[in-house]
Amino acid sequence: MQEHVQLTDKQITDDLVSPVLRSAKWFWMTIGFLSFIMVLGLSGYVWELYSGLGVTNVRRPVYWGAYITNFVFWIGISHAGIMVSAILRLTQAEWRRPITRAAEVLTLFSLIAALSNILFHVGRPWRIYWITPLPPVVIGYDFARGIWPNIRSPFVWDPVAVGTYLLSTILFIYTCLLPDIALVRDKVKSKIPKIIYSILALGFRGTPRQWKIQATAPILLSALVLPIFVSVHSIVSWDFAVSIAVEGWHSTIFAPYFIIGAIHSGVSGVATLMAGLLWLYKLDKYIKPDHFDAIGRLLVIVATIWLFSLFLEWVFALYPLEDPEIALRNMQVFQTPWNYLFILFLITAYIIPVGAWCIKNVRRSAKWMFFTTILVNVGMWLERFLIIIPGLSRRTELSFNWGAYSPSLVEMGLVAFTFAFVICGILVFARIFPLIPPFDVKEGMRFRHIIKVGKRNISAVVRE
Repeated sequence: MQEHVQLTDKQITDDLVSPVLRSAKWFWMTIGFLSFIMVLGLSGYVWELYSGLGVTNVRRPVYWGAYITNFVFWIGISHAGIMVSAILRLTQAEWRRPITRAAEVLTLFSLIAALSNILFHVGRPWRIYWITPLPPVVIGYDFARGIWPNIRSPFVWDPVAVGTYLLSTILFIYTCLLPDIALVRDKVKSKIPKIIYSILALGFRGTPRQWKIQATAPILLSALVLPIFVSVHSIVSWDFAVSIAVEGWHSTIFAPYFIIGAIHSGVSGVATLMAGLLWLYKLDKYIKPDHFDAIGRLLVIVATIWLFSLFLEWVFALYPLEDPEIALRNMQVFQTPWNYLFILFLITAYIIPVGAWCIKNVRRSAKWMFFTTILVNVGMWLERFLIIIPGLSRRTELSFNWGAYSPSLVEMGLVAFTFAFVICGILVFARIFPLIPPFDVKEGMRFRHIIKVGKRNISAVVRE
C-alpha cells in the first residue's frame, strides 16, 4: 500500500463507532424503502402459499426457474467472505483490514437469502420430510408411512452444506467482533444498550491473554472454514451434475467451474460494497484507491481463470459430438432469446469489466469499480439462468415434455426481496456493530509507522 494516513486510536474509534452511536438522515429513509420492497415480495410469497406454485411459471419441463437461479447466485456471492477475509487473513495481506468484516457480513446475509430461495421453491415449506424424517404423529395426523429423507436428493445436500457454512460464518464473525462489541459497550450511554453489549462482549476486557486468544482464533477459524468454502459450491454444482437426464448439466468440470465463478461474483460484490461504504459513511481515510486497485488486480486474475473454465466446460460438452449437447449449445448461442442473453452475459461478466480493470485509473476509482462490479454480477446472474433454463426447456422427442419459461411477477418480486434483504441486513448490522473493525485498523497502524527517506515519507513496514 502506497497511500497511508497515520491516525490516532481516538480518531479511529470516533470515525468507526460513530455510525453505531448515531444514525444518518439517509439511514431510515433507505431502510423504509428496502422494507417496502421486502413487504411486496413477501406479499407475493403469501399469495404463492395460498394459491400454490401455479402462480409461478415453474412447470413441466422447467421445474427449476428464477428461485434456483437466485439460490446459486447468492451462494456464489457468499464466497466473498471466505475469499477476501479468510484467505487474505492467512496470507497476512495488510490491505484486507478495512474490508474483511464487510465481506463476512455480506457472506452471512447472502447465505440467508440463498436458503430463503429453497423455501420459496419448495412451495410447502412446512412439509420438511425432505430434510428430516416425520415423527409418527404430527398435529394429530398419522404420518407413520415410512417417509425418510432421500439422501440422494440435492434438497438434503444443500441445507446441510449451506447450514454448516452459515454456522461457521456466524462463529467467525462473532469471534472477530468481540473487541469491537466491548469498545461500543464502553462508548454507549444508554442503560439498556449498554447491558446488551455487555452480555454480547462475553466479559472481554482487553487483557493480554484475551488479546493473544483473539489474535489466534480468526487465523484458526480461517483455516478450518476453507474446506467448507470449497465443498459448498461443489455440492451446489452437483445439484446439476447428478441430473444426468438434462443436457449440459452432467459435466465433470462443474465443481471447479462453479467455485471460480462464485469467487468472481463474490469478490465483485465486495468491491461494490466497499464503494457503497465509502460514499455512505465517508470512510475515505480507511478505504483508499489502493484498496480498489488491489481488488481490481485480483479480479482480473479471477475473471480470466473463470473465462478459461467456461471455455473448458464448452469444450468438454462439444468434444464427444453428441447430438443433444450440440443442439443445446446451438440453442444457447443462436436461438432467440437465449442468444441475446448469452451475448449480454459475456459482455457484462467479462469483456467490459476486465477491459476496464486493465486501466489503472479505472481500478483506482470507486465510481468505476462500483459500476463494473455491478455489471459482473448482472452477468453472473444471467450465467446461472443460462445454465438452468435452456437445458430444461429444450424440446425433446416427447412433444408433451417441452415448453418455454419466463419468470412470473411473483418470482421476480421474491428475487427483488432477496436483494433488498441483503442490503437492508448489511445496513442494520452497520447500525448495531462497526462494519470496519477498529481493533484491526489500529493494529495495522502499529505496523505502519512513518519514516522519512530523502524527501518522501514512507511506511516503515510493508507486509505484503
